[in-house]
Amino acid sequence: QVHLVESGGGSVQAGGSLRLSCAPSGRTFSSYGMGWFRQAPGKEREFVAAISWNGGTTYYADSVKGRFTISRDNTYNAKGTVYLQMNSLKPEDTAVYYCAATEYEMASTRPSAYGYWGQGTQVTVSS
Repeated sequence: QVHLVESGGGSVQAGGSLRLSCAPSGRTFSSYGMGWFRQAPGKEREFVAAISWNGGTTYYADSVKGRFTISRDNTYNAKGTVYLQMNSLKPEDTAVYYCAATEYEMASTRPSAYGYWGQGTQVTVSS
């Protein structure tokens, strides 16, 4: 049963931009905290960005601060769709990016706080 569907991944050269989307499927996540995580080959899943249920609070990993922007759309049809705008991409940003939802409305930087996960989307940045 799929709850979150990511899209927007792809291949880009260093310095380029991508915009990831995470759309709820079958239900709404408008009252949930949402986050983005990533996992590179041979590495553990790491926190990238998170946003509170109303978009009023955001969190970023130091490695992406100033380059990535998380946002969300809680309108009726969007059901809490979350976006990750990624600018000035670097080869070290290469990973599978996962969207996640937590019942904790203020969101969290800890993967263990999230009960709903998408299938992931690949981002590859070449030098």
